Amino acid sequence: MKSDVKKKTRAAKSRELTQPPGSSPGTAAAGGRDDKAKESGSRWTFLTNHSHVLIVLHAEPDLVLREVAARVGITERAVQRVVQDLEEEGFIRRERVGRQNRYEVRTDVPLRHPIESHRTIGDLLQLITG
Repeated sequence: MKSDVKKKTRAAKSRELTQPPGSSPGTAAAGGRDDKAKESGSRWTFLTNHSHVLIVLHAEPDLVLREVAARVGITERAVQRVVQDLEEEGFIRRERVGRQNRYEVRTDVPLRHPIESHRTIGDLLQLITG
């Protein structure tokens, strides 16, 4: 006997996990990926996972990395590697607060690539977050 209850597809479950709180499907919020881009089959974005993680941590510095991963749409382990990279290069500082970390984005640090090195992280964040 078949159940009338539909099972959610893996993609539907993923959309629920990566959808930022307070946003509706098909819209991008701070660090969230646009569902329309996912549905169109697009596999790349103009910004990297490093920049997505940076944007999310700038907006909410007290988030746990599991939540950052859900918002960016990558694994928690990938977020850990990104945070390590960003910390090693001086783009963020990690401060231990009780049992959690708080992340400070250093907005005065210049971007790495020679084409954009005349701009800072703060310039990028201002452009993205308005």
